[in-house]
Amino acid sequence: MRLQKNTLLALYSVLEFARDPSRHVSAADIAQAYGVSAHHLAKVLGVLARAGVVESVRGAGGGYRFSGNVRRVTLMDVVSLFEKVDSPPVADTPVGGALGSVLREIDENAKATLGSITLATMHRLRERQSGKRARRR
Repeated sequence: MRLQKNTLLALYSVLEFARDPSRHVSAADIAQAYGVSAHHLAKVLGVLARAGVVESVRGAGGGYRFSGNVRRVTLMDVVSLFEKVDSPPVADTPVGGALGSVLREIDENAKATLGSITLATMHRLRERQSGKRARRR
């Protein structure tokens, strides 16, 4: 599955915010960390804010913060805000029908996997991977 740049930015952002939901993070900080323009990222964050995943906090010390539940929000919840998660159309032929079956199964597996991984799970995975890298050094 290939995700659009906006989808990846949304996932990076949500995972950054969800790491500490009480912390406010500026769009500029995230944009700099991931090498994108703050203006482009602001559009992505606007979609997340309208969906209620993040909250915009104005003023000194403001920014964005996660407003969901890290144990309930899944990767699919975020992906579905930016991606049309449907199988592509195929030719109405026996070969097209067979190919369509395979593509639908792949899409269903991807949706099920993304739908089963919460942000909390992702943070545990990140911590385990960080620990492995530290032990290798």
